[in-house]
Amino acid sequence: MLDCGLDMTSALNFLPLPLVHSPRLAKLPGWVSKDGNTFLEKELKECAGRVFVDSLPEFCLPERELLDLSTIDVILISNYHCMMALPYITEHTGFTGTVYATEPTLQIGRLLMEELVNFIERVPKAQSATCWKNKDIQRLLPAPLKDTVEVSTWKSCYTMQEVNSALSKVQLVGYSQKIELFGAVQITPLSSGYSLGSSNWIIQSHYEKVSYVSGSSLLTTHPQPMDQSSLKNSDVLILTGLTQIPTANPDGMLGEFCSNLAMTVRTGGNVLVPCYSSGVIYDLLECLYQFIDSASLTTIPFYFISPVANSSLEFSQIFAEWLCHNKQSKVYLPEPPFPHAELIQTNKLKHYPSVHGDFSNDFKQPCVVFTGHPSLRFGDVVHFMELWGKSSLNTIIFTEPDFSYLEALAPYQPLAMKCVYCPIDTRLNFIQVSKLLKEVQPLHVVCPEQYVRPPPAQSHRSDLMLDCQPPTMPYRRCSVLSLPFRRRYERIELLPELADSLVPSEIKPGISVATVTAVLHSKDNKHVLRPTLKLALAPPPSKKRKRVLEEPPEHRAPKPLLSGAVPIEQFLATLQKHGITEVKVEDTPDGHILHLQDEDTLIQLEEDSTHIICDNNDMLRATLRDLVLRFLQKF
Repeated sequence: MLDCGLDMTSALNFLPLPLVHSPRLAKLPGWVSKDGNTFLEKELKECAGRVFVDSLPEFCLPERELLDLSTIDVILISNYHCMMALPYITEHTGFTGTVYATEPTLQIGRLLMEELVNFIERVPKAQSATCWKNKDIQRLLPAPLKDTVEVSTWKSCYTMQEVNSALSKVQLVGYSQKIELFGAVQITPLSSGYSLGSSNWIIQSHYEKVSYVSGSSLLTTHPQPMDQSSLKNSDVLILTGLTQIPTANPDGMLGEFCSNLAMTVRTGGNVLVPCYSSGVIYDLLECLYQFIDSASLTTIPFYFISPVANSSLEFSQIFAEWLCHNKQSKVYLPEPPFPHAELIQTNKLKHYPSVHGDFSNDFKQPCVVFTGHPSLRFGDVVHFMELWGKSSLNTIIFTEPDFSYLEALAPYQPLAMKCVYCPIDTRLNFIQVSKLLKEVQPLHVVCPEQYVRPPPAQSHRSDLMLDCQPPTMPYRRCSVLSLPFRRRYERIELLPELADSLVPSEIKPGISVATVTAVLHSKDNKHVLRPTLKLALAPPPSKKRKRVLEEPPEHRAPKPLLSGAVPIEQFLATLQKHGITEVKVEDTPDGHILHLQDEDTLIQLEEDSTHIICDNNDMLRATLRDLVLRFLQKF
């Protein structure tokens, strides 16, 4: 199984979970159907013309109906965003296999899961909404609820116990480490350049190679650069995880982010940045570190609020070997690889587990707050939306591309605060991926069908699609593809004692051949040729126990193999020396037919066989056979 990401966009259909009682959300009217039916008014609430589910948010899981997930032996994880559904799979499907991931992926993935569980569990709901999921009822609901797919499979969040159990099944791997799977294939993680520990994967046998490219970046950010050369000579390259916003330049977005932030705080407003607790936030803080002095923002406090804020900032500093060379070299100076360490030391950046406790005492305005969750449905961000949403001095800046910012803001309307959309997605765009494919030249490319056509809203933009040679093999949800290659060869090991017994014969310059008589031993998809066992002589039968002993099978030496071609002119001369003079030669597409007229005999000389046809003259046939053998090599 390649990755197990969690689709959290389903949470956008739910009301936010406020940390403190929100009179505004509490007063929202229940939804009443067109015919005046009020049976769903406790489950569904109306806000600014939209209908939301009043319950703990639920998430859309990976497809579980297409195959039995208990039969999966291995899950390969690309990056920490692609493992958020892991507890659902390992704890509820009978999965008994192994999960492979790098150490930063495991540790930061743990932080993101822990943060998610914390966000959900600290705001318990007395009821869970289930009636609206009934297909007959869902059809009657307004959009977008009536258009949501597979709502019956949505699940509420897992627990920390399930998280710990799931992550105990993860086996850590390093870049370029080769791992044997059941003797059948070898897997190797490669740096993908997207996030700390993010990986592309090579799955190969001795003669076939499949590359899985997901969430990769060619930009110079904090992770190790992408390993492109190892992707070459792939039979199949599976491509996914391209940028969600191909028209937005990450550098331009960072510049816009800084300028909008500065503009807001200079006018006395606050800036809210909904973000994940790891990833882009490291780059945002580094950008601000360089920007603060030039923009005269040294007195403005920066707050990072997350249950895992401290761990996230510390992890980024200790995973030195997973960073780009520039940041690695700082570790040996010694300097912290990320400048946010200096921001913390100088009290310009402060981090807190939540808005309760120390934060309440230290809180000063105007300020900049980095907090989660980017969906605006749970986490401390909900508190700040309620607190700052009524003032036009304040600004919310969206940097994460996973959620539609208009959808995220919907339950907070009407909203006075300014909204700025600066999505920063460093993953490959279509121009970069086309260049990559030209360099690595896979025989076949498999990708989602969305990549082979322009976005629906920009159907004229042919540059926003994948166009490569050979043509891609697109797939859609629940489709089954047959990869266009078959295993044709297996590698077989020759034991030294068997190899020592071989006698090679040179059949042409530089090419020698030897016959092998051996026993093929196959176990765990590994094949070994061993010498045939020489049977020991049976002991003489004792007088006490008489029984019929079977004779051991006789080992006969194999017949020699023949190679070479019979030169026609020299063969005719040899026949003449042996008194055969009347020979008629006829050319055929495969060789020659020699008609020995006096002897009434045919000799068919073909590329891979020779036939001697004569009636009732075994002596002549034996003589002709020996003459043919003179021109062939035996081995």
